[in-house]
Amino acid sequence: MERRPWPVIGMRRYQIILNQGPEMFTISIIISTYNSPQWLEKVLWGFQFQTDKKFQILVADDGSSSETRDIIQAYNDKFEQTIVHVWQEDLGFRKCAILNKAILAAKGDYLIFTDGDCVPRYDFVSAHRKNAKYNHFLSGTYCKLPMKTSRTLCYDTIRTRRAFSIYWLSRNGYKVRKSWAKFAGASVGIAGALNRFSPSTKQFHGNNSSVWRRDALKIGGFDERMSYGGEDHEFGFRLQNAGVIPKLVRYSALCLHLDHSHDYVDDSKHAQNREIIANTCSQRLMRTPFGIN
Repeated sequence: MERRPWPVIGMRRYQIILNQGPEMFTISIIISTYNSPQWLEKVLWGFQFQTDKKFQILVADDGSSSETRDIIQAYNDKFEQTIVHVWQEDLGFRKCAILNKAILAAKGDYLIFTDGDCVPRYDFVSAHRKNAKYNHFLSGTYCKLPMKTSRTLCYDTIRTRRAFSIYWLSRNGYKVRKSWAKFAGASVGIAGALNRFSPSTKQFHGNNSSVWRRDALKIGGFDERMSYGGEDHEFGFRLQNAGVIPKLVRYSALCLHLDHSHDYVDDSKHAQNREIIANTCSQRLMRTPFGIN
């Protein structure tokens, strides 16, 4: 992986940004994907109809075929900025490496991370922008849809916002469950209170979390030794070791997780992941030598 020096953005830069208001800092959205062009298209529909349209999109592509490239090119004129396709050769699961490349390519002051199977609600970017805070990262989550609902989700239901209503979801295979509180919280104006009093663990989730780019660079990005399973949490633990405080937005920043197989999961590598995470926590490591240098 090509290395390059990373810029230091000091506290004064943040003070200027935050004093001018949340609309003044720039946002880059990093969407990870691998050979799921139909699901990625639905995710792009979600970003096409955001209330906050001031952002850059980077697709962090871990070696997909040309079909994914064609989808990205087809949607380039739908956004204010050209979608940046950050691609690497398919040599197995290397999500951490492609995320690091996307971090280096990002132009925004602030990074929102999500996956190519997570359709954002229309106020997703706005919620991350509104809740961004100096020396913090935001911890969100998702609502996992069954396959029937995932397939039914279409351009029109996303455009008209019906896809994010309990009524539509319940009529299309997403039955009553605890996660409905995530929809209800925003609709009745109590999302902030639910975030404050939620007992949920404040971890960095690669499908719905955000952080200042400066802080991501400070800790060396993602640890490229890690395969699937906890690589995002390990990134978050190093952020916390470096003094970056987690803030919960699970009831404010909502996305719908589309169903799919997990044929890339390698159980034999979970032990290595757990060892890396345990070492990060016990040694209170802030920076990985296996990331962005």
